[in-house]
Formats: sequence, structure tokens, C-alpha cells
Amino acid sequence: IPSLFAAVEAGLDIVSGMHTKLGEIPGLADAAKARGVRLVDVRCPPPGLPAANGRKRSGKRLLTVGTDCALGKKYTALALTKALRERGVNADFRATGQTGIMIAGTGLPMDAVVADFSAGAAEVLSPDAAADHWDIIEGQGSLYHPAYAGVTLGLLHGSQPDELVLCHDPAISRIKSLPDFPTPSLEVAAQTYLQLAALTNPAVRLAGVSLITDKMDDATRRRVLAAAEQRLGV
Repeated sequence: IPSLFAAVEAGLDIVSGMHTKLGEIPGLADAAKARGVRLVDVRCPPPGLPAANGRKRSGKRLLTVGTDCALGKKYTALALTKALRERGVNADFRATGQTGIMIAGTGLPMDAVVADFSAGAAEVLSPDAAADHWDIIEGQGSLYHPAYAGVTLGLLHGSQPDELVLCHDPAISRIKSLPDFPTPSLEVAAQTYLQLAALTNPAVRLAGVSLITDKMDDATRRRVLAAAEQRLGV
């Protein structure tokens, strides 16, 4: 909090992705107004979000999903959007978390939405579009994380994805923040995500796998990627 007040006094706007709102910090809003700087809370869903209806929407959607949190779902979605656009595909990145929203300048913070409206928020995030348009949706959490699986499931159902890309870190075998819980195999994770996504899109398919390989040498990286391709047929 002292650093926030110091930033205001220095004439800086403050953009926050925390659940605690800047305006709730006693005296900070008054100090910002007096200094003429902005306080911007990113983790604020818009009012009036609907419950989901499950109606089939036009356009195409790809959702990144994962075996754990913090293993590349946002990075993968951004990289895919960039690559698709370079190939002439009409594609947009749809941010679902605070950092993605800061990058894109728009989006919905899924983990700040009231649970009953999480799938509806995902429907709002990715509305009807042209038949050849792709929404590349940033995934959140993991169905295998005891704390955040609910956010993941709401996003999965509301996104109504045509394609899934499964993100995984081959170097880990346990949930990073809760080591009592194992991460699933790629095959088990893919099957679970496809089964649950089929509720709102029975035609959903696994399009690819995104693996964290930055600490591998080239030979190991090629071997690990080839093995994942062979195991999942993608």
C-alpha cells in the first residue's frame, strides 16, 4: 500500500489485476484525484452478465486448456492468434484473465465472475461471428486443479470450442501449488476435456498440444514433441 501511494505521488497511473480493488484502499482514490492520475482495476467483470443458454453460435472457436495452472495457455493462445493472422486467417485473441486483458486491452476476467454466470460470460466474450472467423480463447485454471476447476469448466462450456489445444509441462508430475495432487497423463486429460466440452459442442476435437520445452536441448525437445504427437494423433 505505501508503494501505491508513492506511485500516485510520482504521477503514475496504476493498473491493477488483483481481486482487491484500488478504490477500496482507504485514501488512495482521493490521493489519485488530487494528483490527477488514474486508478484502473482490470479484474472487474461488467454488470448484467447472463446465465449461459448453450445456443450454437456462428463462427469458430479454439480454447487452450491445461493439465495445471500457469503452463502456457495464454502464451499459446497469443502465439496461435499471431500465426493464424500471418496466414491470412481472420482471428482474434479473447482474454480471460487480468494479464491477457492488459495485453489485449479488452476481455473478461473469468475468475471474478459470479459462478452462476461464468459460462454466460464466456458466451458474451465470444459472440456470433462470420463463418470463417476464429476466436482464440485464453484458457484458465485446470480441470485437475482442486481450487480452480470450477472456473475452467464454466469457461469450457461457455466457449463452446470447436478445437482444443492441450497445454502441459512435461517436467512436472504433481500440481505445482498442491503437490498432493498428481497431474494427469496427456491421454487422460485430453479425454476428460473432450468429454466435458461435448456438452455444448458435440463436434469438439483436439487440435494440438503445447508443451513447455524451454529447458530442453534440441534433441530432447524434438523427441518429446514427436512422442506427444504420436500418443495423441495431433
